Amino acid sequence: MTELHHSRFVSDRSQSFTQSIIREMTRQNAIYGGINLAQGYPDFDPPEEIKEAAVKAVRDGFNQYAITWGAPELRQAIAEKAGWYNGITADPNEHVTVTCGATEAMMSAMMAVVNPGDEVIIFEPYYENYGPDTIVSGAKPVFVPLRPPEFTFDRDELRAAFSRYTKAIVINTPHNPTGKVYTREELEFIAGLCREFDALAITDEIYEHILFDGHRHVSIAGLPGMAERTVTISGLSKTYSVTGWRVGWVIASPEISECVRRVHDFLTVGAPHPLQIAAAAALRIDRGYYTELAVMYERKRDLLLPLLRGLGFQVFQPGGAYYLWTDITGLTELAGWEYAEYLVREIGVATVPGNGFYFHRDLGAKNVRFTFSKKEETLRAAAERLECLRYQRR
Repeated sequence: MTELHHSRFVSDRSQSFTQSIIREMTRQNAIYGGINLAQGYPDFDPPEEIKEAAVKAVRDGFNQYAITWGAPELRQAIAEKAGWYNGITADPNEHVTVTCGATEAMMSAMMAVVNPGDEVIIFEPYYENYGPDTIVSGAKPVFVPLRPPEFTFDRDELRAAFSRYTKAIVINTPHNPTGKVYTREELEFIAGLCREFDALAITDEIYEHILFDGHRHVSIAGLPGMAERTVTISGLSKTYSVTGWRVGWVIASPEISECVRRVHDFLTVGAPHPLQIAAAAALRIDRGYYTELAVMYERKRDLLLPLLRGLGFQVFQPGGAYYLWTDITGLTELAGWEYAEYLVREIGVATVPGNGFYFHRDLGAKNVRFTFSKKEETLRAAAERLECLRYQRR
């Protein structure tokens, strides 16, 4: 067979970003039979009532296409929850679009609002999709660092990143991979810049209910003057332990929502109808569930965190989400990606090397991310394997 000439048969944009390092570590984990503390999915089931709602939806005949931008029952439930939890007033018919997960929501939102030549500000480290989403949309990503140990941003540095070309800034709170929870004061500062430079805020709030140590979630769309210039993204995956369902949503102004819906329609047509009906039930779960969820994850965090510190990892205590961001400088001379490969191959525990969360790869060269979204027995089994690190230095 004649070998294809890649410069002709593949796009330039597809070569501008790498494959997902998170999913790659999951593949490596499968090869070596490890314990997967790399990819952020629970290894336990969602609440029984949510599973039963999905089964009932299938049996009740919700098996054909829903309305492209979301089943009315789900859009109504999303609007209700946005009101009581996020402080966002949303009309289910005008402001809410249901997507195939928060990942597609971000892509649809980017393509709906960004033009070639625009700039999108992204804090780094960042969830690895944001950079490629910006590039695929034809915009230029502009990166602003979050600095440890608190992962704060320098206000002068952020202001300098804004320009007449800035179309949007991406905010992920609680933050993957560090667990940072943006404060109201920080969000008010960002909101001020958005108003000053006539820019949008695109928020990824998928971890909005996983909060520790008294932290509270603030949605920037609920701040004065920000409802019309914010695209709020969330979904079922993390809060309800259904990462495989792929049901997410976008809340935005009618003008932006109309464009998001057009893009979404041609990207995926629609999210699975029976799971949308089940999602409506999930969003109306007893509110005590969210308190219990946070307590459960704080317990898991407090199981794994001291163990890693005892082994020599510098662990930054997260205020939210379900990841532990670590620095391995005092533990090994290896780079983060080399150490992650060593951990999965020799120890049997998969993690994610930190450089996968940076555009400037050298900034994450000594970082590794662990997830604790697992059963406690899974975390204890991983702990047993990691114990041998006490006697090994690489």
